[in-house]
Amino acid sequence: MSQPHLRHLALSQFRSHARARLLFDGRPVALWGPNGSGKTNLLEAVSFLSPGRGLRRAASEEVGRRAEGVGWKVAANVALGPTDHEVETQALPGEARTVRIDGKAASQLDLARLIPVLWLVPAMDRLWTEGAEGRRRFLDRATMSLFPDHGEASLAYEKAMRERNRLLKDGSRDAHWYAALESQMAQAGTQVARNREATIARLMAAQGQAETAFPAAALAITYPEDPLPPTEELYAQGLERVRWRDMAAGRSLLGPHRADLEAVWAAKGVAARDCSTGEQKALLVSLILANARAIEEDGTAPLLLLDEVAAHLDPGRRAALYDEVCGLGLQAFMTGTEPGLFAELGNRAQYWEAAEEGGVSHLTERSPA
Repeated sequence: MSQPHLRHLALSQFRSHARARLLFDGRPVALWGPNGSGKTNLLEAVSFLSPGRGLRRAASEEVGRRAEGVGWKVAANVALGPTDHEVETQALPGEARTVRIDGKAASQLDLARLIPVLWLVPAMDRLWTEGAEGRRRFLDRATMSLFPDHGEASLAYEKAMRERNRLLKDGSRDAHWYAALESQMAQAGTQVARNREATIARLMAAQGQAETAFPAAALAITYPEDPLPPTEELYAQGLERVRWRDMAAGRSLLGPHRADLEAVWAAKGVAARDCSTGEQKALLVSLILANARAIEEDGTAPLLLLDEVAAHLDPGRRAALYDEVCGLGLQAFMTGTEPGLFAELGNRAQYWEAAEEGGVSHLTERSPA
């Protein structure tokens, strides 16, 4: 049985793509062209087949072509074994993004249950050296790919925390209202933390079981102040205990929203933040591939979006990456500035050239170089 993949992708008024329709056969897709030709825009469109703001974290109103002002739409046929699903997501001007699966209204969280989407983009090259927020997002995307209900738990936690923060800022002393919100935070927050810990364990196991040219990372979740209590009951008690401290700060300081992801190059014992740029890139690639392997253990496979993936990878590692992507049977969408970057793929991939004229992108399928 073939791995899950896109059979076709259609874009309408999405960034530089006024109209585009691409047909795929399940092989990796190599997309090349000069900077500004619309390569990353195409990957971003695919990333909108998952929950959230896509690989650029853009709001819906930011991705439509401004000249036309009619909104945007991304449509795809997703092949899952013997079954195909028609997926559409769009946003009209001034309206929220909507999702339809097989002609029926759906939520963004339903997209996570259909097919996971993983990505690696140049902005993530700074993941290990910038703030904890980006690392939490990275971890939560990996977690949602393995535990699709993680998104619901995260939303429930954030909603309860926002309400508690409002009470804290207002200086409220309503103990009953605090207790109700803290119970909700404890229930959802404990689930969020458990999902993350389970994801860490699965990523490290997937790294350990693979023969790969990329380095294994030892992963750990840390907290800047108090560690997260291990049970829902203890967490609720902890929130009550620090209520006055949180009131002075005007926000909640105990919970999974304070977590950070730490990584160490296992073989060298060097923290990721202290590694070279190339080593940090190799660690990220390793984790993305481990995430894909972990998903495959559940009997499915992700779509993989690798934007300018050749950056900071030497030719040997680049060839090894292509071999691993093909060995896993993944439909990976990979971009680069010239076709020679994909020479090692040969006939194992489909090739598309991107060009831009007058602010509009054009895509043309090409034969292997």
